[in-house]
Amino acid sequence: TLQWESLGKQFLEYEQVAPFLIPEDQQRRLLEFLPLFLQAWEKSAGVIVFPNIQLLASEVSKLLTKEIKRNLNGKPAEEARLALEQLLQQKGEAGDGHLLLKSVYLLSQTDVRTMWNIIGSGLPAALMQCLYLFFTVPLKKTSDEAETSEDDAQTQEMLVKIMLNMYKEEQGIEELLAADKLQSLIIATASLWDQCSHSWKVPTGRVLKTISKAQTKNSIVYLQAVDCIKIAVQNLFTLADTLPACDACEAASIVLCFVKDSYPVSSALLTEFENNDGYQLLLKILLRCEGLQQNEGDPYLDEILDMLTCLTTCGKTELKVSGNIVHPQLPHFDFEQTKPSGMTVKNLQPFQVLQSIFQRSNDQQLCGRVLAAIGTIWAWDRVNFFLLEWTLQPINQFTDIIHFKPHPVQVQFFRLVESIVLDLSYVPHEILKKVQYLIKENIVPFCTLTALQCLLSMTQKDLLFSDIFRDSGLLGLLLALLRKEAKILRKSAGTHLPGLKEGTEKELNAVMLKMVAALTARSVRNTVVLKDYGMVPYIKIFLDDECYRSATLSILEQLSVINYEEYMSIIIGALCSSTQWELHLKLDLLKSLLRILESPKSHSAFRTCSGFNGLLSLLSDMEGALQDPPSGQWTAVGQNCVLELVFYTLQGITAALHLDPVNSNFFQRNGLFEKMAEDLGSLGCFWTQGARQIPVSLEKKRTFEEFLDAAFCSSEPFPVWLKNCIWILNFLDCMVKGTLHQESYFQERKPEVGEESREDQEAPKAQEEHPVAFKRPGNKLSASAYMLDCTIVHPGAVCVMVRLLPKLYKEGHAQLSQEIQCALVDHIQSLVKSEKSRQVMCESGLLSTIITSCQDAFCNDSHPLHLPLTRVFEKLSSQAIEPHVLR
Repeated sequence: TLQWESLGKQFLEYEQVAPFLIPEDQQRRLLEFLPLFLQAWEKSAGVIVFPNIQLLASEVSKLLTKEIKRNLNGKPAEEARLALEQLLQQKGEAGDGHLLLKSVYLLSQTDVRTMWNIIGSGLPAALMQCLYLFFTVPLKKTSDEAETSEDDAQTQEMLVKIMLNMYKEEQGIEELLAADKLQSLIIATASLWDQCSHSWKVPTGRVLKTISKAQTKNSIVYLQAVDCIKIAVQNLFTLADTLPACDACEAASIVLCFVKDSYPVSSALLTEFENNDGYQLLLKILLRCEGLQQNEGDPYLDEILDMLTCLTTCGKTELKVSGNIVHPQLPHFDFEQTKPSGMTVKNLQPFQVLQSIFQRSNDQQLCGRVLAAIGTIWAWDRVNFFLLEWTLQPINQFTDIIHFKPHPVQVQFFRLVESIVLDLSYVPHEILKKVQYLIKENIVPFCTLTALQCLLSMTQKDLLFSDIFRDSGLLGLLLALLRKEAKILRKSAGTHLPGLKEGTEKELNAVMLKMVAALTARSVRNTVVLKDYGMVPYIKIFLDDECYRSATLSILEQLSVINYEEYMSIIIGALCSSTQWELHLKLDLLKSLLRILESPKSHSAFRTCSGFNGLLSLLSDMEGALQDPPSGQWTAVGQNCVLELVFYTLQGITAALHLDPVNSNFFQRNGLFEKMAEDLGSLGCFWTQGARQIPVSLEKKRTFEEFLDAAFCSSEPFPVWLKNCIWILNFLDCMVKGTLHQESYFQERKPEVGEESREDQEAPKAQEEHPVAFKRPGNKLSASAYMLDCTIVHPGAVCVMVRLLPKLYKEGHAQLSQEIQCALVDHIQSLVKSEKSRQVMCESGLLSTIITSCQDAFCNDSHPLHLPLTRVFEKLSSQAIEPHVLR
């Protein structure tokens, strides 16, 4: 602060004596003061506390202006440029010029009033003369001069910053017009770009674009009076053939800036640009940008395209178009309520340039930028889509040639088409017809695939498209194509034929199936069309390939709406005909079956189509699959997958029995619970060798629920076979309560096209000791909850648990085996709480099951299970029974 006060006093003295000094002394005193001023500024971290700063700015700027003019006066261009460079560089006597430049640079960053004083000194015109010379007269540097390039860059940066600060002010533009160099510099950029000083190209562009943004009515009149835009366009036409494309873009962007930025003030420069074929110039330059590497010339190419996009809104009158809305349309679409905003298209000429670029170029970068520009125009105002499509029809025309474009452009284009429906809520019937024709012709499979994915997204948005695409013939077309592919698949029968589809074509088949699934979803009429086409036998052929399976099952599930028997026949048939190792096919079929069995109307069809026997046959096919360690081909499957299949099989049976007395009676009457027990017992985790059980004393006695919790805990040292047994008993326990079909223990896996089929994956990946896909059920009952009376929905499942009870014993694990056996018996006893539950259990034949399955326990008083089973038996028979009677 003291230093600033001292400087203030010194400058006050200068003010007082300056009027009485000759100019040379004034200049000397001011130049002596400036180093002190700069030193104070550096020490105060850029904060200036100076009362007479505006006067100082005026004095320093006038002196710098005077020095510039003195160095330019009467000299040829190259000599004048060299003199300017010496003036502004920090070397020799010319250091005074650098001192003045740095002082003005700092003062120009203070406040607006100080800037006005700088502008009033005549510096804007002087610096424009400097910029013109620096740009138009390149100098050849010697090796000594090359070492000062860092100083050159600093000087250039200060000079440019001063100009940017001055020319963004209206007063700065007005002062600038006093010198006849603005139009000269603009024209020079359009005619001398290939001959100018390379290091001054970017700075000159920055300065001119700053001036462009601050244009006034006077500056526009000035530029118009000297035909500046006309001459610049003519010169650029000449240069456009010889300049590199990125340089042509850079030069043209400067001229176009003046045209665009002037429009809010006056349309004069835009009119001059249009009358002199300015749009043809831009088209010529932009088409030359084909083949540019990504990021090469990007800023200027993007700038031109952005300005062209903005020029579409520059017009005096709103476009008047009367479109013919083709019906049907989405329910919430109402064109009459579409009110235009201020960003509507009023000028079609710049848009025609964009349209012509897309039609004439196959360059990925150019075409992608044009599509992005169209998306931007639509985003400004939804009316713009209709204004453009009902006049120039860009999207309609682009559809005819899109298959010639690079793949990324095709993807971008169809996303744009998709947005017409998803964002504008409009159904463009004419465009959709052309897209459908593109699919039918299938000239480029990738393009067909992308087009179909676009239509699929629309179909999933609204049910209306199910009718539109049926009436347009798309559904029939897809069914015919799928019939052809199904015949090829059937003919191949597992062998690799040349006609089999791979890559993009295979993905196309998958999307066609998804499209048919979407068209038939919630549409009985379309499902009937599919059935009437005789497609059901062909559709089911696609079940064998995993990448087609999900969509195929969706189609078949929709078929069930009109014919449950046909659906059940296909699914049960596929389950029974699948090979022993096609576990994932079976899993997908079972999950589909479970979705359909949610409808009680499907239960009868399931029974009549041998559904129960079919599911039990799946368990039979897995004999020995859960042995520990695995043996034979089961080593390549993984026990996680086997256990998952057991779960979904039991889920399917439970779902078919749920609230269905007829099915429940059928299952019980035909001895299918006994069959289920037999099949589960042969899986390999239950012991089947009939070893005599050795009684052991139990140090601890856990409940069934505690065993279940331990089975979920990977750190528990349980053998794998026992964990598998506990899981299966848990499934049966849920079945007893009728809740198994509502449980979810496994994470969903969704294969994508192009991924390796799950059946073909390497075996070691599947051989995890225990399933990472298991999810701990959140609705399991706590141990205390078993004190309550649980509703027994399927008592036959209790009989299955009893039949498996003796098979829980395994030699070498006597104590653990006995502990889980006792826990299971106690759990079964806990299920029988009321007279009603007792009656239900007795009617299911549980008493005879206990006697026949556990004879050893009844006949041997010392058997570990003798006492627990006796208690269950007595509870069921409601009386105490003497041991000799039991025997």
